[in-house]
Amino acid sequence: MPNQRVPAVAPWVAAGQFRIALGVEYKGSNYHGFQLQEAGTPSIQGHLEEALQKINAGLPVRLSCAGRTDAMVHACGQVVHFDTSIERSMRAWMMGANRYLPKDISVVWAQAMPQDFHSRFSAVARRYRYVIYSDAVRPAHLAEEITWTHRALDIEKMRAAARCLVGTHDFNALRAAGCQAHSPVRTIYHLRLLTFGKLIIIDVRANAFLHHMVRNIAGVLMMVGAGDRPIEWVQEVLSSCDRKAAGVTAPPHGLYMVQVEYPEQFTLPERYLGPHFLSGLPDIFENQ
Repeated sequence: MPNQRVPAVAPWVAAGQFRIALGVEYKGSNYHGFQLQEAGTPSIQGHLEEALQKINAGLPVRLSCAGRTDAMVHACGQVVHFDTSIERSMRAWMMGANRYLPKDISVVWAQAMPQDFHSRFSAVARRYRYVIYSDAVRPAHLAEEITWTHRALDIEKMRAAARCLVGTHDFNALRAAGCQAHSPVRTIYHLRLLTFGKLIIIDVRANAFLHHMVRNIAGVLMMVGAGDRPIEWVQEVLSSCDRKAAGVTAPPHGLYMVQVEYPEQFTLPERYLGPHFLSGLPDIFENQ
């Protein structure tokens, strides 16, 4: 879908209050996650709110987000929103924020939204990509943006193991011990694996995710790919509903939040699916 042309100013500005959604991308390596932290602890939300406050006539800004990413996790499709009574063009919100943000955080679009839009609660699906570099030699480039393993991984075994995770399941065995979600039931719409040179990309789309769910899925599939566990073991892990059965959580460096989907009435601008060094990936996926 092409980018949508949007009004420079929200149509309900005359009412004195309007809601702005932003598309945000960031390299999470230097931050303790998206969520606002205690003073002195760097977070994506903290930097965004501080930058937006300068554009908001000095008035405080409090953001809501589509999903709180963990420490050192990246995003190229994060969606946030905030309310304001200050009239600004969409370009002013985007370019003004970027002027004050560190170089590893960027606002990539801004759009006025109706008051019933919520970046988290209106979302109907989320998509992540986990990028693995499989080679005997440690890479010098992208060291903080991919997960390196010196072991050879069997992609076909990983694909076979991934199939049992697609659908609606109790994912209690694949969430963090401290996960605060009320229910462990989630629906995975697709779980694809692609090889791209020495890279293996795990692409997963679901209605929602549990804490550490994608990293635990990646850890399980990597164990199968390395030959440490048989393909059938993944089904055993899922059926156990026991976090201790699933093994090691994969590192955060290779994880990217790449897309958030909303109902048709909330049309948002679209960009390529990231991360940027895999920007041609959607076309490649069609052939694998």
